[in-house]
Amino acid sequence: MDLINRISENFSESAHLKLQSMDALAGPIAAAAERMVQCLRRDGKIMACGNGGSAAASQHLGAELLHRVEMERPGLAALALTTDTSTLTSIANDFDYDQIFSKQVRALGQKNDLLLAISTSGNSKNVLAAVLAAHECGMGVVALTGRNGGKMPEVLQASDIHICVPAQSTARIQEVHLLTLHCLCDAIDCLLLGVE
Repeated sequence: MDLINRISENFSESAHLKLQSMDALAGPIAAAAERMVQCLRRDGKIMACGNGGSAAASQHLGAELLHRVEMERPGLAALALTTDTSTLTSIANDFDYDQIFSKQVRALGQKNDLLLAISTSGNSKNVLAAVLAAHECGMGVVALTGRNGGKMPEVLQASDIHICVPAQSTARIQEVHLLTLHCLCDAIDCLLLGVE
């Protein structure tokens, strides 16, 4: 096996997908950033959830909004629903793993808040349940998926925003998800700070 060639192919596939997706995703990413800024300006918070790599992405976004990415600014209200092991394990143990995010959304979510629901396949039952809970609370949703979006489009409302990476590989989808999060953070900073 030629590892150098395999690594080079991974780099090439990742770069190609990002460029191939740029035109399709730029509009929804811009709309999502504007919706997030609207939420924050109304004293709302951004809650994020996902499983596995998407849980890490949720935490990544929460840290970059609460702290910063490139520009110095006050912290922004954001939290990942993936980090409290006592909450996650008690809900999973006493009720159902599918409710680990939706119970948190119902307890913490308010009308001006926004949920970022991340699922590579678009089929994660606990993420879909969180979307439904967000709607019950009057919250907006930004969904970040891949492939064909899975079941996510079935639970989204017309006012929600769906960013779907047109790829099959989980690794490639997650790489574009990370770029999307960085684009969101940059756009939010530009909109809030007036950067051109």
